[in-house]
Amino acid sequence: MCTGKCAHFVGLSLIPLSLICIMANALLLVPNGKTTWTNVEQLSLHAWLMAGFIGGGLMVLCPGIAALRAGGKGCCGAGCCGNRCRMLRSVFSSAFGVLGALYCLSVSGSGLRTGPRCLINTGWTYPFKETAGSYLLNRTEWSLCVEPPGVVCWNVTLFSLLVAASCLELVLCGVQLVNATIGVFCGDCRKKEGAVH
Repeated sequence: MCTGKCAHFVGLSLIPLSLICIMANALLLVPNGKTTWTNVEQLSLHAWLMAGFIGGGLMVLCPGIAALRAGGKGCCGAGCCGNRCRMLRSVFSSAFGVLGALYCLSVSGSGLRTGPRCLINTGWTYPFKETAGSYLLNRTEWSLCVEPPGVVCWNVTLFSLLVAASCLELVLCGVQLVNATIGVFCGDCRKKEGAVH
Protein backbone atom coordinates (compact mmCIF):
# COMPACT_ATOMS: atom_id res chain seq x y z
CA MET A 1 0.00 0.00 0.00
CA CYS A 2 1.43 3.40 -0.90
CA THR A 3 1.69 6.25 1.61
CA GLY A 4 -1.15 8.29 0.08
CA LYS A 5 -3.67 5.45 0.19
CA CYS A 6 -2.61 4.55 3.72
CA ALA A 7 -3.00 8.19 4.83
CA HIS A 8 -6.46 8.32 3.25
CA PHE A 9 -7.53 5.16 5.10
CA VAL A 10 -6.13 6.41 8.43
CA GLY A 11 -7.87 9.78 8.01
CA LEU A 12 -11.20 8.12 7.23
CA SER A 13 -10.79 6.00 10.37
CA LEU A 14 -9.65 8.76 12.75
CA ILE A 15 -12.43 11.23 11.97
CA PRO A 16 -15.35 9.01 13.10
CA LEU A 17 -13.36 7.79 16.12
CA SER A 18 -12.79 11.38 17.24
CA LEU A 19 -16.49 12.15 16.83
CA ILE A 20 -17.36 9.06 18.91
CA CYS A 21 -15.06 10.34 21.68
CA ILE A 22 -16.66 13.79 21.61
CA MET A 23 -20.15 12.27 21.83
CA ALA A 24 -19.18 9.87 24.64
CA ASN A 25 -17.70 12.73 26.68
CA ALA A 26 -20.82 14.83 26.12
CA LEU A 27 -22.96 11.95 27.38
CA LEU A 28 -20.76 11.56 30.48
CA LEU A 29 -21.76 15.11 31.43
CA VAL A 30 -25.46 14.23 31.43
CA PRO A 31 -25.96 10.95 33.36
CA ASN A 32 -28.91 9.00 31.96
CA GLY A 33 -29.42 11.79 29.45
CA LYS A 34 -30.79 14.14 32.11
CA THR A 35 -29.33 17.48 33.22
CA THR A 36 -30.47 16.99 36.83
CA TRP A 37 -26.99 15.90 38.01
CA THR A 38 -24.70 18.16 35.99
CA ASN A 39 -23.17 20.39 38.66
CA VAL A 40 -19.53 20.11 39.76
CA GLU A 41 -20.30 18.36 43.07
CA GLN A 42 -22.29 15.57 41.41
CA LEU A 43 -20.17 14.60 38.38
CA SER A 44 -16.95 12.66 38.28
CA LEU A 45 -13.75 14.68 37.92
CA HIS A 46 -12.83 12.40 35.01
CA ALA A 47 -15.89 13.59 33.09
CA TRP A 48 -14.98 17.25 33.74
CA LEU A 49 -11.42 16.73 32.47
CA MET A 50 -12.97 16.42 28.98
CA ALA A 51 -10.54 13.73 27.85
CA GLY A 52 -12.97 12.51 25.20
CA PHE A 53 -13.75 15.99 23.94
CA ILE A 54 -10.26 17.48 24.00
CA GLY A 55 -7.88 14.49 23.84
CA GLY A 56 -9.63 11.78 21.86
CA GLY A 57 -11.83 14.31 20.07
CA LEU A 58 -10.30 17.59 18.91
CA MET A 59 -6.64 16.55 19.28
CA VAL A 60 -7.30 13.52 17.05
CA LEU A 61 -9.72 15.19 14.65
CA CYS A 62 -6.92 17.49 13.43
CA PRO A 63 -4.57 14.59 12.51
CA GLY A 64 -7.51 12.78 10.92
CA ILE A 65 -8.19 15.73 8.63
CA ALA A 66 -4.45 16.19 7.97
CA ALA A 67 -4.08 12.50 7.07
CA LEU A 68 -7.11 12.66 4.78
CA ARG A 69 -5.65 15.71 3.04
CA ALA A 70 -2.24 14.01 2.83
CA GLY A 71 -3.97 11.20 0.97
CA GLY A 72 -5.03 13.74 -1.69
CA LYS A 73 -3.23 14.85 -4.84
CA GLY A 74 -0.61 17.00 -3.11
CA CYS A 75 0.09 20.65 -2.56
CA CYS A 76 1.86 21.16 -5.88
CA GLY A 77 -0.25 18.96 -8.11
CA ALA A 78 1.33 16.12 -10.00
CA GLY A 79 4.87 17.52 -10.18
CA CYS A 80 7.20 19.52 -7.94
CA CYS A 81 7.06 18.27 -4.35
CA GLY A 82 4.07 15.99 -4.93
CA ASN A 83 2.48 15.20 -1.61
CA ARG A 84 5.49 15.76 0.64
CA CYS A 85 4.28 19.09 2.08
CA ARG A 86 1.04 17.58 3.30
CA MET A 87 2.84 14.50 4.56
CA LEU A 88 5.15 16.71 6.61
CA ARG A 89 2.14 18.46 8.13
CA SER A 90 0.64 15.05 8.84
CA VAL A 91 3.80 13.98 10.72
CA PHE A 92 3.39 16.85 13.20
CA SER A 93 -0.39 16.41 13.40
CA SER A 94 -0.01 12.69 14.07
CA ALA A 95 2.41 13.35 16.93
CA PHE A 96 -0.18 15.77 18.34
CA GLY A 97 -2.83 13.05 17.90
CA VAL A 98 -0.72 10.51 19.78
CA LEU A 99 -0.59 12.91 22.74
CA GLY A 100 -4.36 13.44 22.58
CA ALA A 101 -5.09 9.72 22.42
CA LEU A 102 -2.74 9.09 25.36
CA TYR A 103 -4.50 11.79 27.38
CA CYS A 104 -7.91 10.29 26.60
CA LEU A 105 -6.70 6.76 27.39
CA SER A 106 -5.12 7.70 30.72
CA VAL A 107 -8.04 9.81 32.00
CA SER A 108 -10.69 7.34 30.79
CA GLY A 109 -8.81 4.37 32.22
CA SER A 110 -8.48 6.17 35.53
CA GLY A 111 -12.18 7.06 35.44
CA LEU A 112 -13.05 3.43 34.79
CA ARG A 113 -10.85 2.27 37.66
CA THR A 114 -12.11 4.90 40.15
CA GLY A 115 -15.78 4.58 39.30
CA PRO A 116 -18.47 7.26 39.23
CA ARG A 117 -19.22 9.94 41.77
CA CYS A 118 -22.67 9.24 43.12
CA LEU A 119 -25.02 9.71 46.05
CA ILE A 120 -24.82 7.03 48.70
CA ASN A 121 -26.26 7.06 52.24
CA THR A 122 -23.50 9.37 53.53
CA GLY A 123 -23.53 11.89 50.63
CA TRP A 124 -21.85 12.44 47.26
CA THR A 125 -18.63 10.45 46.97
CA TYR A 126 -16.65 7.91 44.95
CA PRO A 127 -17.79 4.66 46.62
CA PHE A 128 -15.62 2.42 44.42
CA LYS A 129 -12.38 4.43 44.65
CA GLU A 130 -10.69 1.97 47.03
CA THR A 131 -11.76 -1.15 45.11
CA ALA A 132 -9.00 -0.76 42.45
CA GLY A 133 -11.54 -1.49 39.73
CA SER A 134 -12.87 -4.73 41.21
CA TYR A 135 -16.37 -3.22 41.25
CA LEU A 136 -16.42 -3.79 37.48
CA LEU A 137 -16.72 -7.53 38.04
CA ASN A 138 -19.19 -7.35 40.95
CA ARG A 139 -22.45 -5.88 39.69
CA THR A 140 -24.14 -6.28 43.07
CA GLU A 141 -21.96 -3.42 44.39
CA TRP A 142 -23.42 -1.11 41.76
CA SER A 143 -26.59 -0.72 43.83
CA LEU A 144 -24.60 1.36 46.36
CA CYS A 145 -25.22 4.39 44.13
CA VAL A 146 -28.67 5.81 44.83
CA GLU A 147 -28.48 8.79 42.45
CA PRO A 148 -28.17 9.23 39.54
CA PRO A 149 -30.00 5.96 38.85
CA GLY A 150 -27.93 3.60 36.69
CA VAL A 151 -24.89 5.88 36.82
CA VAL A 152 -22.44 3.00 37.25
CA CYS A 153 -23.57 1.27 34.06
CA TRP A 154 -23.62 4.66 32.29
CA ASN A 155 -20.04 5.49 33.30
CA VAL A 156 -18.68 1.98 32.70
CA THR A 157 -20.16 1.89 29.20
CA LEU A 158 -18.98 5.36 28.17
CA PHE A 159 -15.51 5.17 29.74
CA SER A 160 -15.02 1.71 28.18
CA LEU A 161 -15.98 3.18 24.82
CA LEU A 162 -13.47 6.01 25.34
CA VAL A 163 -10.72 3.55 26.31
CA ALA A 164 -11.37 1.39 23.23
CA ALA A 165 -11.61 4.36 20.87
CA SER A 166 -8.47 6.01 22.24
CA CYS A 167 -6.52 2.74 21.90
CA LEU A 168 -7.52 2.58 18.23
CA GLU A 169 -6.67 6.26 17.79
CA LEU A 170 -3.26 5.70 19.37
CA VAL A 171 -2.49 2.86 16.96
CA LEU A 172 -3.79 4.76 13.91
CA CYS A 173 -1.91 7.96 14.80
CA GLY A 174 1.24 5.91 15.31
CA VAL A 175 0.77 4.22 11.94
CA GLN A 176 0.21 7.59 10.27
CA LEU A 177 3.27 9.03 12.00
CA VAL A 178 5.45 6.31 10.44
CA ASN A 179 3.55 6.41 7.12
CA ALA A 180 3.82 10.20 6.79
CA THR A 181 7.52 10.14 7.67
CA ILE A 182 8.08 7.61 4.87
CA GLY A 183 5.93 9.80 2.60
CA VAL A 184 8.08 12.85 3.33
CA PHE A 185 11.31 11.10 2.41
CA CYS A 186 10.15 8.72 -0.33
CA GLY A 187 7.11 10.49 -1.82
CA ASP A 188 3.88 8.85 -2.91
CA CYS A 189 3.89 5.79 -5.15
CA ARG A 190 0.49 6.52 -6.72
CA LYS A 191 2.01 8.78 -9.37
CA LYS A 192 4.25 5.92 -10.45
CA GLU A 193 1.35 3.46 -10.42
CA GLY A 194 -0.68 5.83 -12.63
CA ALA A 195 2.15 5.98 -15.19
CA VAL A 196 2.23 2.18 -15.49
CA HIS A 197 -1.44 1.87 -16.39
